[in-house]
Amino acid sequence: MATRAFIRQAASTSLLAIAASFFAGVLVSQRRRFSLAGKNAVVTGGARGLGLEIARVLVAKGANVAIVARDDFEIQRALEELRRGCDANTTVIGVACDLLEPGAIETMLHAVRTIFGPIDVLVNNAGSIQVGPLDSMNVDDFEDAMKLHCFAPLRTMLGVRDDMQSRGGGRIANIASIGGVVAVPHLMPYSASKFALMGLSQGMRAELARDDILVSTIAPGLMRTGSPRRAFFKGNHEREYAWFAISDSLPLLSVSSGSAARRIVRALEKGEPHVVIGLPAKLAALANGLAPGLVARALTVANAALPAGDDPRARAGFESESALVPSRLTRLSEQAAMRNNEL
Repeated sequence: MATRAFIRQAASTSLLAIAASFFAGVLVSQRRRFSLAGKNAVVTGGARGLGLEIARVLVAKGANVAIVARDDFEIQRALEELRRGCDANTTVIGVACDLLEPGAIETMLHAVRTIFGPIDVLVNNAGSIQVGPLDSMNVDDFEDAMKLHCFAPLRTMLGVRDDMQSRGGGRIANIASIGGVVAVPHLMPYSASKFALMGLSQGMRAELARDDILVSTIAPGLMRTGSPRRAFFKGNHEREYAWFAISDSLPLLSVSSGSAARRIVRALEKGEPHVVIGLPAKLAALANGLAPGLVARALTVANAALPAGDDPRARAGFESESALVPSRLTRLSEQAAMRNNEL
């Protein structure tokens, strides 16, 4: 009886989800496509990884793009490439900015406006990943993740709101994660802060849509951006880096960063409310919605298989190499690192 009741409940939930998706699709399809040509766009975390891939697509669409990052050397390397792909009517600039510094976001946005004028498009992509068991984390790790993944996007969105209202609308994409839909073991600060960003992003869409400022919440799964080299690892850092880097590189588990970037830009153009990227991520989100108890048990089993350790020292991926990585299993991720300014 319990099994039949569960099946009926799952079927009803699925039908409701399908109906909601259909009507949402109808509403989106009726909205005029947002042309990016000539628009002024800001991409945080735009000097490497997924942010650089998104900047490439925006430039190809004819948008003026400001890439924002902390490291000026990385910005200059990214600008050299992006400017080679520009036409005469497109401008690409870089702004060095630590999004966590008081007043830095306001200063950065002012610098962009000085060159571009009002901002039409914002991509909140800047992020950091810290991998390790809960025993190796502390409260500061959670606070830092919240500042970068939730409060910095909040400030940038509030900072561009007047610009977009004055232009009759705009587009915002917040790059969350499947880790903000399903809490992944050994990624607790990251996952908790991405859950916060998911809620913030969805709420901002509801509040800003009346001004034709459409906010897209993006939940990618694993992507081959080359980012594991720049992630931070605690506990048994070599083993943590090994499982993370290998998972991030396998074609069946991950998607190419270029494909993800094109999907994100398409969401901006169409004003889509919510996008999950990658088949494994879509399956995980669906399973969590239909059978959260089963997913919780599966995650408990997965956690037991991950490395134990309580070393609180954080080491970057490139400091955590071992006999396991780099290897053939991480070849695609290493190639992405070279392409996306992650080395």
